[in-house]
Amino acid sequence: MTVSKQETMKPTTKQKIMSGALAGVLMTSLGVAAPMVAMTQTANAAPADSLQAAKRLNRLLTNTKSMSADFSQTTKGANSGTFKGSMSVQRPNNFRWETKSPSQQLIVANGSTMWVYDKDLEQATKQTVDSQVGNTPALLLSGDPNKIAQNFKITQPYANKNYYVLYPKASDASFKNLSMSFSGGKPVMMVLNDNLGQTTSIKFSNIKLNPNLGSDQFKFTPPKGVDVINQ
Repeated sequence: MTVSKQETMKPTTKQKIMSGALAGVLMTSLGVAAPMVAMTQTANAAPADSLQAAKRLNRLLTNTKSMSADFSQTTKGANSGTFKGSMSVQRPNNFRWETKSPSQQLIVANGSTMWVYDKDLEQATKQTVDSQVGNTPALLLSGDPNKIAQNFKITQPYANKNYYVLYPKASDASFKNLSMSFSGGKPVMMVLNDNLGQTTSIKFSNIKLNPNLGSDQFKFTPPKGVDVINQ
């Protein structure tokens, strides 16, 4: 890891909360559904088999070529907090996640590189995006849907509901499961259960499916005077 400018300060508690919850969930990508969705379904609704569930989820994600929305993200656990902002995603491998309240942070990924910029700390971190999309859940909506089943066990608890739960196959995954829910073909909510016992839920509003998005949204140039960390 290299750092430009002077030695960078250690991350504050606030930054740890944002980067942990945000990057973790952002790297979980979009839309998804909470366990509460399943609890509201009828008891006699049979689950779909794994192959059928994978095909249905693949079809939904394939139809999502681009998306923009506002979000409200809440984490419960050691790093509890609520953040609000906006996001956009576009295939192949373009992602933008901008937190606006209560503090400002921007995460931008364009396939090979991901930037995490904290305006308050005047710090930007540059990382290489894992080439295996399936291992970075955040790229579910912007990566190749055909690779999802290779990296996740996909379940559909209720065959008549577009609610899916994904379990990573990798033994070193940073999360236990990711649940996703769709309404009208749009991802509307996401819930991530990580290995630290935390639950992060994201609700989407003002959703626009397949809008035309400018490429500038997925580019980032560190402002002058900002500490840059290369990882």
